[in-house]
Amino acid sequence: MDLFELFDRWLHFASGALWIGLLFYLNGIQGRFVERLDEDTQRRVLPELVPRTLAWFRWGAAFTWMTGFLLLFLVYYHGYDGANLFDGQHPPPTGADWGPGLLGVLLGYFVYDQLFARLPRGMHWLAALVWAALVVGFGGFLREVQGFSARATYVHVGALLGTVMAANAWLRIGPAQKRVLAALAAGTAAPEADARLVAERTHHNALLSVPVLLWMVGVHQDALLSRDTVPALAVTLLLGSGLAWIGFRLARRAA
Repeated sequence: MDLFELFDRWLHFASGALWIGLLFYLNGIQGRFVERLDEDTQRRVLPELVPRTLAWFRWGAAFTWMTGFLLLFLVYYHGYDGANLFDGQHPPPTGADWGPGLLGVLLGYFVYDQLFARLPRGMHWLAALVWAALVVGFGGFLREVQGFSARATYVHVGALLGTVMAANAWLRIGPAQKRVLAALAAGTAAPEADARLVAERTHHNALLSVPVLLWMVGVHQDALLSRDTVPALAVTLLLGSGLAWIGFRLARRAA
């Protein structure tokens, strides 16, 4: 079982490295490059480039999510005691212990999706604030109400954002990008709503990826675990997303 967990963790991080690398490529390189191409060149280049990139992007997201979901069960929901899920020794965890956390991870995407789908584009700043508050509130619920350990709280909030990112890749970005390519192949204008959706959701994914990396990879660091969990979640969410946003702004200027 230890070897199986190690192998699954290895696949999880390898898939995540591929996926997040492509996220930054799409946001920092390909998008800016495509904007500079004339329409005829786009029709010749994009049908060859985008499907290949999209396939690696979507399956990187899928394998990252599937291996991460399995890790949740191996590390937190299965075992002889609940020491990983809670602080100190604890009886074997039951569905009542971890069920609300898992439910929040799985249902969070639909809340996020409706926030940004229902509010007009000019109000997306409000959707972002509400979403950030819900993410931190979910962490507070796990830590203060469910009694999760700090490490388990960070990982579950990271799993929530990872689920949102993977669902974006499969349910929003992929289908919209295919419709854009179909329009290009037919010689018609790409649907503006689809092109905007692809750009928006890939940008969201890239912004969320930076705090997720900290909560997943740096969760063993005392500098993180020794702080109050809920304020630390808020600070690292805003700081990580803010750093990614600044990086993309600088990349656009440099290009």
